[in-house]
Amino acid sequence: MSKKKALGRGLSALLSDSEEERSEVDITSPAATTPVRTSNLDEIPVGEIETNPFQPRQHFDQEALNELAESIKVHGIIQPITVRKLSDHQYQLISGERRYQASKIAGLKSLPAYVRTANDQQMLEMALIENIQRENLNPIEISLSYQRLISECNLKQEELGDRVGKNRTTVTNYLRLLKLPPDIQIALRDNRISMGHARAIINIDDPGSQLFIFKKIISDDLSVRAVESMARELTQGSKESPEVKTQEAPKEIHQLQSRLSSHFGTKVTVKSDGKKGDIRIPFLSVEDLNRILDILKL
Repeated sequence: MSKKKALGRGLSALLSDSEEERSEVDITSPAATTPVRTSNLDEIPVGEIETNPFQPRQHFDQEALNELAESIKVHGIIQPITVRKLSDHQYQLISGERRYQASKIAGLKSLPAYVRTANDQQMLEMALIENIQRENLNPIEISLSYQRLISECNLKQEELGDRVGKNRTTVTNYLRLLKLPPDIQIALRDNRISMGHARAIINIDDPGSQLFIFKKIISDDLSVRAVESMARELTQGSKESPEVKTQEAPKEIHQLQSRLSSHFGTKVTVKSDGKKGDIRIPFLSVEDLNRILDILKL
């Protein structure tokens, strides 16, 4: 436990951009957490700085960058960036890409920077954690950042929660978003639906039903509570009664259910004893029933 806490302090020191900070921490070894005295801020030419290849943020608002550039022209860089030294006259960003991009727009020739030592995996971890903690990432960017920390930094969900200051349930909820169909992930990324909408949809197993409810959210501007109610009705309606659970349905039945569910945009249930059976197509409202009838051309 003491080793994990020490590492946490090391990362905190590396991510700190406070002007009072005057020491460099070498974390090339996970156990190395003792600050080493170094010089004050370095002034590094903009042309010697390259962007961080591990940057999790995919989109930077151009208008916001222009506003920051105007502020920098008037006040200069108030908060230094943080970089690592790759070689003589070559540095790579650890944190502060918005300030870096805005400074280039403002025409600055050099930037104040703290220089740190880190390997590629530590760069990735610092960049991801710094962005999660400091930037207003959208839920999908946060989910992808969590997934990268788990897969590329070999962190378990419990460790990840400790690193980013979130409980395990919160981390799990974000990771589940990556199982949603691409159309829904894009809508969540673009703020067309909320995290609450997405969490309600994810409780439905069938992708066709997920997409149907998603389209209803967009067309009818449904509230989160309304979506939760629809999802609850759909999941409860699709549960098999105890007397039906006698044996596993044949592969052909599963395939047929999947095709029909996709066709009707709702969870279709097919039951058969090999000779006879029934097909159930649930609907969530009169409007939904009319939609199904239109598909059936009735």
